[in-house]
Amino acid sequence: MLRSMAIRSGFVCLVLAGFAGAASAQIKVAVINTQKAMADSDELKKASAAVEAKYKPRQDELNKLQADLQSIEQQLNSGKVNQQAAADLQAQGQRKQRDAQRLSDDLNQDFEKDRQEVLSKISTKMQAVIAKLAEEKAVDLVIDSSQTLYFKPALDLTADAVTAYNKANPAK
Repeated sequence: MLRSMAIRSGFVCLVLAGFAGAASAQIKVAVINTQKAMADSDELKKASAAVEAKYKPRQDELNKLQADLQSIEQQLNSGKVNQQAAADLQAQGQRKQRDAQRLSDDLNQDFEKDRQEVLSKISTKMQAVIAKLAEEKAVDLVIDSSQTLYFKPALDLTADAVTAYNKANPAK
């Protein structure tokens, strides 16, 4: 991770050095925390709530299976069941464990797919908003805050990006 950060910092230095060699005009730089800007957008908040609501029934089903498994385990550990009942409970527990694992895997995979689709769409829109914001503010270079070691708070356009994004892409 440190190596990756050093490479990124080196790249930023090379870009800035290229600008320094050009004209003697001042270069205007801004910093944006893209992740925060996306997370604070009304559209992402609404989309996240919709995705969570979509998967709530399956999550509830998974929670029920896990509660059933705990109940079976408690019955087995109580020592109050005969051998046949214990064997039946173990078989039932194994089936429920398999069902829970499959449901969990499917739920995670589907949830992650939907989450990535939402993030991809919003990321594309956010990049366009940032480009337009940079033009409006006559900024020559916009750097994501994750790529910087230090910057003055006055250079941060994250709040402006969120406002511009929400204006350009109202949550429906």
